[in-house]
Amino acid sequence: MSEELFEEYTFEYILNKMLDNISDDIDKREGSVIYNAIAPCAMELSEMYKKLNSTINSVFIDTAGGSYLDNLTKQFGIERNEATHAIKKGLFYDSSNQLMDVDIGKRFSVNSIIYSVYEKISTGIYQMRCETAGEIGNTQSGNLLPIDYIEKLAIAELTDILIPAVNQETDGELKERFYNNVNSVAFGGNIADYKEKVKEIEGVGAVKVIPTWNGGGTVKLIILDDSYNSASEVLVGKVQDAVGQKGDGIAPIGHIVTTIAAENVNISVSTTVTLEEGFELSVVKNAIEKVINDYFTEIKKEWENSTSLTVRIAHVESRMLDVNGVIDIASTTINNSTGNLILSNEQVPYLSEVVLNA
Repeated sequence: MSEELFEEYTFEYILNKMLDNISDDIDKREGSVIYNAIAPCAMELSEMYKKLNSTINSVFIDTAGGSYLDNLTKQFGIERNEATHAIKKGLFYDSSNQLMDVDIGKRFSVNSIIYSVYEKISTGIYQMRCETAGEIGNTQSGNLLPIDYIEKLAIAELTDILIPAVNQETDGELKERFYNNVNSVAFGGNIADYKEKVKEIEGVGAVKVIPTWNGGGTVKLIILDDSYNSASEVLVGKVQDAVGQKGDGIAPIGHIVTTIAAENVNISVSTTVTLEEGFELSVVKNAIEKVINDYFTEIKKEWENSTSLTVRIAHVESRMLDVNGVIDIASTTINNSTGNLILSNEQVPYLSEVVLNA
């Protein structure tokens, strides 16, 4: 509503209002002395109304943005989530191809992105923290080049994502989180409280809270990472440490908390495709894998607030038909079935393969 509050106060509207207040005995035509004297004032006033409208928009959550939105949500104890740093697995080998230890803090580069040795997992296997914040840290892998000389080191590799990074929270995401927060009633130890506090832990994208799952006072937390994938052991351990078990963390006294990762269910999609002339099956296959993964991500974002997820074969087919070069599809199956796949409360879909028959 505030966006249209001063919509009518345009240059023309203000100018005509000012000219109407001048006697018709005076020349008010464009180019006249009085017109030329009033027109700049009308222009400045119209700009002032635009700024006033922008100022009004900046005091409401719905229409505020940037630092103005930050200041509004801070009044409720909600701050914008900054970009995080990806944690990936690093493997280090000597000239005998044996795993070897390196010093914490040593820095390596891959594709001009710097990773530092963050924490030891086991001999020669470490958590590597990307020094650049944001999702770019999730995408890098391959051979690591040491920035400083490391004696006996022959091969260094960057492999699996342990804790994915996210970009800085957008205005839209912050507003959604704000409304979810103020519309829920979080009280020490209830489901809303667990969700709110666990999702504040870096790396957690979604959490299901199962109360009294193994008797009175027991709580099970099932988590996904920031990319809405099944959480790694490192992230599960991080959450468990933060939550505690018997009043020594987020969990209130009397609660015994168990944290687990959601279970990945491997999904194989098979279909017969008819392609446009000039399109190769390998190129189309990559595009189909992407749209199916995008669909899985969409439904995984609903996982937290649903009792179970359903992978619908019709939705898989509709997305495959949208791929450039695909004319038609037939005989589509999900895990060798022509029906929908219904997952349990603790499961999420994971695309293991796409089989295309031309």
